[in-house]
Amino acid sequence: MKPAQDRTLSRLALNVLGAFEAIGLAVITLATLVAGVIEVRTMVAAGTVTLADLLLLFLYLEILAMVGVYFRSGQLPVRFPIYIAIVALARYLVLDMKSLDVWRMVGVTASMLLLACAVLVIRYGHVRFPYDDNPKDDNPKDDGPA
Repeated sequence: MKPAQDRTLSRLALNVLGAFEAIGLAVITLATLVAGVIEVRTMVAAGTVTLADLLLLFLYLEILAMVGVYFRSGQLPVRFPIYIAIVALARYLVLDMKSLDVWRMVGVTASMLLLACAVLVIRYGHVRFPYDDNPKDDNPKDDGPA
């Protein structure tokens, strides 16, 4: 193929993928909103709010925030899924605490600690080694005066 056709094909492929990405994000957003509304209706019908309910709503909010960040910046911060995983593990621990044996509880809490450490390492890496928004050309045409 010719270079011009390669660029056209690449642009078309990126546009198609971008459309599928936007559709997928819209579906995730709508599904999360529906699940949140159902959870709120369940709490209202039960006449009580439990910690598990609040953690589930927090999970929904984190998912919506993650989608929002992705729409705004076009990038998905790695920390958001880790936060969601930590909250999901906390919810699992709260809901099933009575049925969990000691080793399973230790495993879940150790997983939460490991994920929290991963967030700290990622944050440290971002602060210590920030991304270069304008990477320099590896093959500059003019290296300056010799």
